[in-house]
Order: sequence, then C-alpha cells, then structure tokens
Amino acid sequence: MKKEIHPKYYNEALVTCACGAKHKMGATHEKISVEICSNCHPFYTGEEKLVDTAGRIEKFKARKAKAKTTLRSKTEKKAVKKAKRTK
Repeated sequence: MKKEIHPKYYNEALVTCACGAKHKMGATHEKISVEICSNCHPFYTGEEKLVDTAGRIEKFKARKAKAKTTLRSKTEKKAVKKAKRTK
C-alpha cells in the first residue's frame, strides 16, 4: 500500500445538525454540518415533515401543472384536426 496518499482520519469528528444535535463519529473531515440527522429525520421520529430545499416542491408542482395544461392543449388540437377532416 502506498504511503501518504490517504486523507487524515479523525476518530472524534464533530457532526452538527441544523436541529442542534451534535454527534461524534469517525470521518475524514474534522467538522461536518448536516441538514437532517437521526434526531429530526421523519423516518426515525414518526412525524411528517417536508424539507424544502430551494423551493423544489413548488417547482415540481409548477411543472406538473404546466404538463397538464400542455397535454390538454395537445388533445384539443388533435380533436380540432379530426373535426376538420370529417367535414
């Protein structure tokens, strides 16, 4: 194994969550900050919690609404074309 190519390993790395919880674990970084940990994650707490990072939920809803309207307009255009053909 080559020497001095591996990152320094910290046995007591401090992991800080946005909820304020702090954990110590082994890692290659001395300090790590996370948004969700086992203290506040919905899977472990049993609470329903929406985590919206940079408006992703609103963006998804907007795309869904736009897709629905474009689908309607496409089907309406096809119906108009069929009506013209049958005349």
